Amino acid sequence: MAFESLTEKLQNVFKKLRSKGRLTEEDVKIALKEVKMALLEADVNFKVVKQFTKSVQERAVGQDVMNGLNPGQMVIKIVNDELVSLMGSETTELPIKPGNDMTVIMMAGLQGAGKTTTAAKLAGKLKAKGKRPLLVACDVYRPAAITQLQVNGEKQGVEVFSMGDKQKPVDIAKAAIGHAKEHQQNVVIIDTAGRLHIDENMMQELADIKENVQVDATVLVVDAMTGQDAVNVAKTFTDKVGIDGVILTKMDGDTRGGAALSIKAVTGKPILYVGMGEKLTDLEQFYPDRMASRILGMGDVMSLIEKVEASVDQEQAQEMSKKLKKMDFDFNDYLTSLDQMNKMGGIGSILNMLPGMGAKMKDIEGMIDESAMNRTKSIILSMTIQERSNPGILNVSRKNRIAKGAGVDISEVNRLVKQFEQSKKMMKQMPGMMGGKKGGKRGGFKLPF
Repeated sequence: MAFESLTEKLQNVFKKLRSKGRLTEEDVKIALKEVKMALLEADVNFKVVKQFTKSVQERAVGQDVMNGLNPGQMVIKIVNDELVSLMGSETTELPIKPGNDMTVIMMAGLQGAGKTTTAAKLAGKLKAKGKRPLLVACDVYRPAAITQLQVNGEKQGVEVFSMGDKQKPVDIAKAAIGHAKEHQQNVVIIDTAGRLHIDENMMQELADIKENVQVDATVLVVDAMTGQDAVNVAKTFTDKVGIDGVILTKMDGDTRGGAALSIKAVTGKPILYVGMGEKLTDLEQFYPDRMASRILGMGDVMSLIEKVEASVDQEQAQEMSKKLKKMDFDFNDYLTSLDQMNKMGGIGSILNMLPGMGAKMKDIEGMIDESAMNRTKSIILSMTIQERSNPGILNVSRKNRIAKGAGVDISEVNRLVKQFEQSKKMMKQMPGMMGGKKGGKRGGFKLPF
């Protein structure tokens, strides 16, 4: 995940600060020197790092901090505040017009940044908010770009407007606006062509579309894994075409995070969303304060709550809670919980948002066997409805059939059944947690999914 290395280094610096009862000016300078190195290694723009450490030092050596009861924590708060300020202070929304007024969004970016997929992700997000989006295929150069948009548009339940690859992008864009007006579609998302590098033809094509179509927002899609190159690309597009915001893709990958910390300061343009995975639902609103919290290893509980609310069926969760209290859960419930966890991005994504987990994710990810979870799902799906509802009937012949159906050894089926039985026994021994009268307060247990 992004920022792991930076988070680990910053937490080591802060650990030293907390261990001191009083801070001297020299303590702060030494700590900030380490912070500076950590930021540079995370590929943050060197001018941004210089200004950042200067701002922190000016605030950190003030009398209120140095003579405070806990100066170490005060310095951490200052670093947090400055990180938030660096990334834009406030969350920036796309300028979507109210009601049925049409909003036209033009997506731009280099080839390989994930622009076409991101266009479909954005369309799905806006559709979920009650808008009626139309995707427009204006990338007439890259093989299969139109097909890719059509496939993703179909998955999102969003229409894709295409005139093939023989028409000029500007003509396709103009025709799409007419189509959207005719069909009462109020958000038009134009997917333009990318290049392997910035060239005059690309810039002219974008300028032509903006001259012939009333574009309300130009959104640049950049690959976070390219580090400072992403920042340089954003600056060039800002200067030559004009952009209104940035979407950073591949933030779930092995990226050092420098682009997220540098783009706003270098270009003056806000980060609107971040792509956190390959699924069409893996597009998150960018919150500077929450991202700063993640970087400092303090987690992102608010985003986790929102993810749970968006992914989990509340009626199913309540029903599951009742079953757990009665010890009446079965493999159908287990399957439901796996599906809900998958909707939230998997266990790794959930753990990454918990306080204190950021710097430990490298170790934890090695312990999370996603393929084992997929095999578990296959085993359960290979059971009959009766077997899932009543695991007690699983004899040797049934287990052999299930193992063959799931393509696993029977030992894995035995292990899953044993784990399931042990979980039930353990929960029976903790009635207080399950909301029972024994063992203390009721209602102490909360579903983890």
